[in-house]
Amino acid sequence: MSKAEVFRALHHHRAPGDPLVLPGPWDAASARVFAEAGFPALATPSAGVAASLGYEDGQVPADEMFAAVARIVRAVDVPVTADVEGGYGLAPKELVERLLEAGAVGCNLEDSEGGVLKEPRAHAAWLAEVREAAGDRLFVNARVDTFIRGVADPDRAVERAALYVAAGADCVYPIGAPPDVLPLLRAGIQGPLNVGAPAEGGPSPAELGALGATRITFGPGLQRWAARALREIADRLVR
Repeated sequence: MSKAEVFRALHHHRAPGDPLVLPGPWDAASARVFAEAGFPALATPSAGVAASLGYEDGQVPADEMFAAVARIVRAVDVPVTADVEGGYGLAPKELVERLLEAGAVGCNLEDSEGGVLKEPRAHAAWLAEVREAAGDRLFVNARVDTFIRGVADPDRAVERAALYVAAGADCVYPIGAPPDVLPLLRAGIQGPLNVGAPAEGGPSPAELGALGATRITFGPGLQRWAARALREIADRLVR
């Protein structure tokens, strides 16, 4: 099986309470730590990678993001999926080519830009073009940004998710969804459901899995946790 096939298979036939946990490496060194710990796959966070490169979230030039993803992929043997934000304005075919050149087995794609939700049917049509260009070579995780853009009604997230799944998305990620609405989302969304977890505090991955999560990602949480630990070490050295 190819790495993409292995990665896709990890999302299916999972028992409740046993979600796929995907740590988010921000560079090659952190990727090696997670892989050596035994995680079967990794998911880069755009904000964490941005911090490692000295940028604010959303400000990394596309070339630098793809280069960072390629370094992470080269450092480990496990599959790596990449958060490439909104696709950097690239045409679907070029976006797919850049991801495959970097060695990624999947991608995370957002449905808002500049803090504003995209028109869902137009975004679904764009996702369908990505799916057509990628075939089965990439696992497409379609992020649904309603909750982080102030739309609390879970039905709106379910409606967008249905369009994206119909367009060929392999997984849907309603980022920022409160844990108590996860059962409603699980009931209304077909296929794998990505849920974000804090690096510390809040429900555990197993608890989120019991609420309906198929896979757990951390966004920049792990990088920020590591940075805080490093600041504490630096403070001790100064003292």
